[in-house]
Amino acid sequence: MSDPIALIPLPQSVVWSDGVWESADPWGELSVGVSEDLPRTEYTLSISPSGAALTAGSEAALADGRNTFAQILAGSQGAIPAVTIHDHPKYAWRGMHVDVARHFLEVAELEKLIDVMALHRLNVLHLHLTDDQGWRVEIKGYPRLTEVAAWRDQTLVGHMRGDEQDWTFDGVRHGGFYTQEQLRSLVEYAHNRGIMIVPEIDLPGHMQAVVAAYPEFGNVPGRQLGVREVWGISDHVLGVSDEVFAFLRDVLTQVADIFPAPFLHIGGDECPRVEWEQSTEARTRMNEWGMTRVSEIQGRFTSFATEVLKEKGKRVVAWDEVLDSPLPDDTVIMNWRHGNGIKEATSRGFQTIIANNEHTYFDHYQADPKQEPLAIGGHTTLKDVYTAEFSPKKLTEQEESLIVGLQGQLWSEYMPTAEHMQYMAFPRMCALAERAWGSPEQSFEEFEERLREHLPRLDAFGVRYRPLD
Repeated sequence: MSDPIALIPLPQSVVWSDGVWESADPWGELSVGVSEDLPRTEYTLSISPSGAALTAGSEAALADGRNTFAQILAGSQGAIPAVTIHDHPKYAWRGMHVDVARHFLEVAELEKLIDVMALHRLNVLHLHLTDDQGWRVEIKGYPRLTEVAAWRDQTLVGHMRGDEQDWTFDGVRHGGFYTQEQLRSLVEYAHNRGIMIVPEIDLPGHMQAVVAAYPEFGNVPGRQLGVREVWGISDHVLGVSDEVFAFLRDVLTQVADIFPAPFLHIGGDECPRVEWEQSTEARTRMNEWGMTRVSEIQGRFTSFATEVLKEKGKRVVAWDEVLDSPLPDDTVIMNWRHGNGIKEATSRGFQTIIANNEHTYFDHYQADPKQEPLAIGGHTTLKDVYTAEFSPKKLTEQEESLIVGLQGQLWSEYMPTAEHMQYMAFPRMCALAERAWGSPEQSFEEFEERLREHLPRLDAFGVRYRPLD
């Protein structure tokens, strides 16, 4: 018999059977329990004419089962079809990265994304809170982070191409920030839906907004910068003074206290060295630290952040540039530059999350740019995501075992509204969720057929997704 309800991600084993369950209160009548007889990541869901039961090996697996049950209810027209599901994920980290630094999102907009993530059994919201163009988290003792660093006077219109004098700007002040209390409430909201929020404080680069608020944390004393109004990579990185490291300790400590997740992302990507190369203070600190190359300075920041976060019981996650310096063994690498980097990270023994720009950067165009909203560039279709070979280089069994997750990236330079972000995220995020779950392999055409039946669920959440071709 054909499946009466389309499920995304497709569970590992789904057996539909004759009969239906009639219930006026299916959530209230669902029998739920945790069993030590099941592996911690596994759940079973049984629906028969006599009732429904959900059993899981842990609270996290129970949340996954509830989200599958929610899809079945949403796809039912009153009577709920009988089914037996045995299910578990391939990856522990099934993530969505959301950049709120380039364009700020209100809490309600994040909550909506969390709801839709839960529907797809995605379980990690990677929240990119800081960048050159804006700082989004309240830090006690540093009021100018929210008074100055959280706001830019205007924003570039269109692509950053051609001569600088030809660029145009919108003339509109943009910004915002989350109080610590707002973030704690968001953490609870996500937790109640089976989602862990992992914050990112990008360091030591992507810090122009901080230097604009506190010039003494930069490399040129007395220089006053503004919060960056264009995209690209800023040369203005953190300085190397004791005051800078004291600031970072305060920031990382407070952020670690807000977010109970065992991970904290420290960025580490795209950090220019030009200011360090020109800085007398940086040369003095290099001698003090026993360094011979300017490139080693970034490693000092990574080591410092790791030590601070270890005191808070956290593991560091970082973009793959940190592989250029010695790293603690428990660092989690987020591979983004190229799929071949997965081999490099895992061959060195690091747990790794797939986040490569070829297949998981959802700021790329989804089709012909002439027919699509403005995007940063690239071309990543729904089919590309569903059929991607994430690691071009063959991995050993041991290296495969070190891949702990898969994540889609929503960089927001060209996503000025929540609706635009939804359009770029979905339905590609549906395909990524299926890949992250490790669903039984199907042809793209079979997946697309299920997806067409799944889209009304997105409609019910008010998601402005891109229509299928």
